[in-house]
Amino acid sequence: MGIVQSIFLAIFPGKPKFSVDEIPDLTGQVIIVTGANTGIGKETVKALLAHNAKVYIAARNEEKTRAAIHDLKAATGKEAYYLHLDLAELKAIKQAAAEFLSKEQRLHVLFNNGGVMTPPIEETTADDYDLTFGTNALGHFYFTSLLLPIMSATAKETGRPSRVVTTCSLASFFAGSIDYETLKGASNPKRLKKGSQYMYAQSKFANLVFAVELARRYSEEGIVSIGVNPGNIQSDLQRYFGTLEHIFIDWMLFPTPMGALTQLYAGTALEAEKYTGQFLVPWARPGYMPGPAADAGIGKKLWDWMEAQVAEV
Repeated sequence: MGIVQSIFLAIFPGKPKFSVDEIPDLTGQVIIVTGANTGIGKETVKALLAHNAKVYIAARNEEKTRAAIHDLKAATGKEAYYLHLDLAELKAIKQAAAEFLSKEQRLHVLFNNGGVMTPPIEETTADDYDLTFGTNALGHFYFTSLLLPIMSATAKETGRPSRVVTTCSLASFFAGSIDYETLKGASNPKRLKKGSQYMYAQSKFANLVFAVELARRYSEEGIVSIGVNPGNIQSDLQRYFGTLEHIFIDWMLFPTPMGALTQLYAGTALEAEKYTGQFLVPWARPGYMPGPAADAGIGKKLWDWMEAQVAEV
């Protein structure tokens, strides 16, 4: 299977063989879903609550998240918890992890679901990284790294692996590498020249490289790490699209709840544990990943670079 077939299957994935009804009882499980006050993340939380998990919605906008928690309680009868997390600010990420660790002694599943897609190329994070890469890739790396000790301890205590599910994208095929000279600097001409579409694809490729490298490094610590392509889904991610982009894209988008299926499978299905270090695609099945994403040298380089960026936070 190559990129052409992968694109075809993303547009025409067929009928799902997994449904939210197949999610096991999650009583006693503590779960974090980033960016879950809307879209795919919100649908993910809805299904998790309906199966009795204790869920934290980790997001930046408190007002929007409180409204989502209210909606979810009305739909499920269960209440999610708010965790303030700004993935575009490294100190805020550190504070979010500390807040969670002050409240919980276990973490069974982390869904790295949040992200931004093609914001204006001029925008950067609070730490002057490209907004897209800093939020989608570096922000999730740092948040995950701060939570790995509690996840490993949870796995040891329960005798079952803890899981990190990282939302990637079909867009990862359109990068295939990481240009480290484009990742920082609001006025960096190389970054500005690449444009927002490329920076998004590069961030999603980095998400997949990270998911594979995490599995490579932490499988013996009880961590299952899976990268997922949720599919071409209607969500707030398209808020930066122009009219022409909507005309080109909208016809191939699936309803928002469909986007939660693959990551819910990765995060909850017992059989999904065997897919650590792999790439799941719509709907809830193993798929082809860009060859470079599994390259150990590329994984090490990205990991080392991201570790260096957060070392002094």
